[in-house]
Amino acid sequence: MNRETLTSRERVIRTLKRQPVDRLPLDLGSHTATGISAFAYWNLRKHLGLSTDGIWIPDAVQLTAYVDEDIRRRFHLDCVMLETPWPQPAKWKPREGFEFTIPAAMQPVLSASGEWLVRQGEQTMRMPPGGYFFDGAWLSYWGLGNEDSDLAAYAREAERIFKETPYATNFNGRVYGGGFNAFFGGVDRLVQMLEDPQAVHEEHRVRCDEFIRRAGKIIDLLGSYVQLLTVCDDMGMQQGPLCSPALVEQCVAPYLKRFCSFIHRNSDIKVFMHNCGSILPLIPILIDCGVDVLNPVQISARNMDPHELKRRFGDRLVFWGGGCDTQNVLDKGTPQAVSQNVRELVRTFKPGGGYVFNQVHNILGNVPSENIVAMLDTAYEESFY
Repeated sequence: MNRETLTSRERVIRTLKRQPVDRLPLDLGSHTATGISAFAYWNLRKHLGLSTDGIWIPDAVQLTAYVDEDIRRRFHLDCVMLETPWPQPAKWKPREGFEFTIPAAMQPVLSASGEWLVRQGEQTMRMPPGGYFFDGAWLSYWGLGNEDSDLAAYAREAERIFKETPYATNFNGRVYGGGFNAFFGGVDRLVQMLEDPQAVHEEHRVRCDEFIRRAGKIIDLLGSYVQLLTVCDDMGMQQGPLCSPALVEQCVAPYLKRFCSFIHRNSDIKVFMHNCGSILPLIPILIDCGVDVLNPVQISARNMDPHELKRRFGDRLVFWGGGCDTQNVLDKGTPQAVSQNVRELVRTFKPGGGYVFNQVHNILGNVPSENIVAMLDTAYEESFY
């Protein structure tokens, strides 16, 4: 007998509202930071006896794969990526045994030293020999049209997902560079906050106005079909926050709060924040700003103990991630060690609801397929209430 009683979308919506569910929702690949390297995905499909034809890469920098329906069904996943195929696709063989679909305008070039190079203007990003993603300059996405036509394409895909599938989805589309990269901005912005806070405030006011304009169009076109909207703002390092909570409260919080308030006043969409690293002292500020969901829940960073996170914030914040330690266990451990890690973490985050299973950030290209299977199968086994 099928133990599941809710549809995937119902399960996610009820989790976001902290209402009772039959089991935890499971995610792999609905977001550019909840996914799987195209290399690991190729190997996983081969391991499961599935076709490796047609693997396409929505994130042409991190080289993460679009997760297909057969994988979603095999692992009981509840979410799907809201993405449209590249308008001008091309095949790319990064090395022997792998072939992926990428945007034709990307045009990777193999150097004499064995690096793959991608150039855009005077900027270059590189993938070293044997690498799994590009680094260097973070180049923009390729092959897009204009804002209105791209949003219309996303709206059609969102409507299709809503009407023809059971899944929940998240607006983090490349039409706006992969989502809303919000009001922190990394080390350079931090220096500017310290040296010229007035200029930062003025820039953030303008940015917030633009974000609200964009969000209004998204709500008008997609608001009936999507459950989440992504804000990206990495504020943490491995050992602690990149800056003091006081500086975040002063220069970031007023604008993030205004943006979240607009979303909540005008739609049922929840704000999904991707925020890496050790950010414990900043979480109360994010909650006060109106952030609904935190990802990737980097439990391997300092002061990000899952028990403490659940105890302090589990009734006010939905944790989306933190279900498997990708830094220390998923790539290095045995399948048995992976299962044990997942079991312990799910049992920590699961009580009382408000949790969506996903590993910490993306599955990297060198992770053994057996470990991925162990992670997802254990998550499903442990998901039921």
